[in-house]
Amino acid sequence: MAGMILKQDVEKVRATADLYDIVSSTVTLKAAGTGTFMGLCPFHDEKTPSFSVRPSLGVWHCFGCGLGGDVFAYVEHRENIDFREAVELLADKYHIELHYEKSDGGREEHHGSKRARLLEANEEAQRFFVSQIMTPEALAARKLLGGRNFSQADCQRFGCGYAPQGWDNLVRHLAGKGFTQQEMLDAGLARQGQRGIYDYFRGRATWPIRDSTGRTLGFGARKLYDDDNINAKYINTPDTQLYRKTQVLYGIDLAKSSIVKKRQAVIVEGYTDVMACHLAGIDTAVATCGTAFGEDHAKIIRRLISDDSLGAVQLVGPLKVEGQSLSSRIVFTFDGDAAGQKAAIHAFGLDSAFLSQTFVAVADNNLDPCDLRIQQGNEAVRSLIDHARPLYDFVIDTAIARFDTSYTTGQMGAVKAVAPLIAQIRDRSLLDIYTRKATRRIGVDLDIMRREVNSARRQLHVRDDDAYAPKRRGGNAFEARNRNNENTYANPAARKALQHRDASDQAYFRVDDAVFICEQQFMAVLIQVPRAIDVNSFAQLTLADFMTPVFRTLFQAIAAAGGLPSNSTPQGLWMHNLTKAGGPMLEQVINELAVMPLPLPGGDDQNGNANEANVGGAGAGANGADTPNPAAAQLRAPTPEEQRYAAELTARLLDVGYMRRIGAAKRKMAQMPDGEGKIRILGEITNMEAARKDLQAQVYGNAVA
Repeated sequence: MAGMILKQDVEKVRATADLYDIVSSTVTLKAAGTGTFMGLCPFHDEKTPSFSVRPSLGVWHCFGCGLGGDVFAYVEHRENIDFREAVELLADKYHIELHYEKSDGGREEHHGSKRARLLEANEEAQRFFVSQIMTPEALAARKLLGGRNFSQADCQRFGCGYAPQGWDNLVRHLAGKGFTQQEMLDAGLARQGQRGIYDYFRGRATWPIRDSTGRTLGFGARKLYDDDNINAKYINTPDTQLYRKTQVLYGIDLAKSSIVKKRQAVIVEGYTDVMACHLAGIDTAVATCGTAFGEDHAKIIRRLISDDSLGAVQLVGPLKVEGQSLSSRIVFTFDGDAAGQKAAIHAFGLDSAFLSQTFVAVADNNLDPCDLRIQQGNEAVRSLIDHARPLYDFVIDTAIARFDTSYTTGQMGAVKAVAPLIAQIRDRSLLDIYTRKATRRIGVDLDIMRREVNSARRQLHVRDDDAYAPKRRGGNAFEARNRNNENTYANPAARKALQHRDASDQAYFRVDDAVFICEQQFMAVLIQVPRAIDVNSFAQLTLADFMTPVFRTLFQAIAAAGGLPSNSTPQGLWMHNLTKAGGPMLEQVINELAVMPLPLPGGDDQNGNANEANVGGAGAGANGADTPNPAAAQLRAPTPEEQRYAAELTARLLDVGYMRRIGAAKRKMAQMPDGEGKIRILGEITNMEAARKDLQAQVYGNAVA
């Protein structure tokens, strides 16, 4: 096996890989201050964004779960791989050749990571399946798709293919492309038999299942022939390192941008339903792959559809979306039969905030979107989605409709049937509303319904939840900043408010006083804009100038990293060196300080920080565009405001350091007898007081702010 990746190659990948490009492929990011972007954390379930990304420094941090790091750390956590594989995956993405150390000191060329090879195998398999769709053998597949009103162009758009009936057609094709049998097995494309490996997909129509970035993770395949050894109508790639059926949605690569724009998602049950919806103009449709819609699927949708535009107010329920006739929503197209009812009830297990935006669309005669399009056209599919009903109303009304409530026994039957459903509504406010609505619909006393609901709630052990309560933890300090980039530096009150907010929102030291704030702000400036720190003033600082333990330790880590970086140091390398010197204990501290907003004007275009306009297209770098990676750029020059703010903070630290030394010297002098030693200490005190006065005059104009 190859040895370690050469350090210069790791740094080349670090300088090329764009953090915004990588993160925004799966997380919807919004500008939140100078060069900073916020979104919902992909590593824990949250409803208010606390995940912060600073592309210009190549660092990210979640104030909710505490995870953070550089672009490699993000890929490690997202893909569940180690550092080496993360470097290799990014090298593959950006077409960088890696070299490895050998035990004898030689070098070995890069041949691709295991994960990258599995992705390549799936992409090659997809090309093979597509190439087979027009062969004579694939007539059954073409008839299947054509019978559902899909043209050849439609099939090309959605990547429809055909897996030949033979024993090992795909295996031989992949082997000819250089893939090993183990790679085929690991990708879920082949199975091990007594006589060797054979194709997993045979004699079936195929659909590629991709992630939101368009990478093929696996396949879905439909049975075409009666003599198929696998009885299941549909089969999917088995769980692999790439493919987890509970974490993939068919069509998410096609629907992602529309879901973000419209804040709507339509969940259907099959691949052809997704195709039918998109062709009918419902471009937010996705489908689960061989499993029921679960919490992991909800997390994917929530990260795309979330809206935090009102800051601390938790946005739940259907919300108006500018430019859209429909409110924000997640629409499920369940069947109206018993299976559809069961699926709708299963959805009750999702969290309350998600359910408050969940609707159900059921067509006449229980037609799925594909059959509805065939029989009634595209307009019928659009109308189906437009007239969706809230999930709670659908399930409750359907249960009540089974009974003849004109009779007392029918009323009680409806109460008994609907009470366990209402009891599963975890949100207390919605629980009361739907209890009252069901009571009016059935025509019984409210006390009767409440008694049954409460009884069912106790039996089911349903926990209370407040879908409308803000779920946050200090991650939105950016809300304290004026969203119109008002110059908070020129407003002392606003500046101090943001400083105190920074101190209260961090998680590594719970204190809010002037000394802590000064040290925290200084360290944040030093990490984010090290060139703003005056070299000569920094050289005067000592460990004694810091009182907060974490910042004393961080000051030592900066020294271990070599002190202030040179002007030619890349932004990302500065962060890497500092994090490496600080070690695991200081990693979270450094990450939080790197993304912490400073009380300074948000001059993205002036100061060279990444802004939404120029970072948004960073992904083009993988395709040969010239858009630079901000983390690869040299440390940017500071703005005048940043220089002045850094000088003030440094002066405060030096000033309080003088104060401490003067105080210590005076205490020592008071305990000494008169004589030469006392006179010498008095001279030292005089010199320190003069130096302190000069410092104050230099920075503050004779008055400490």
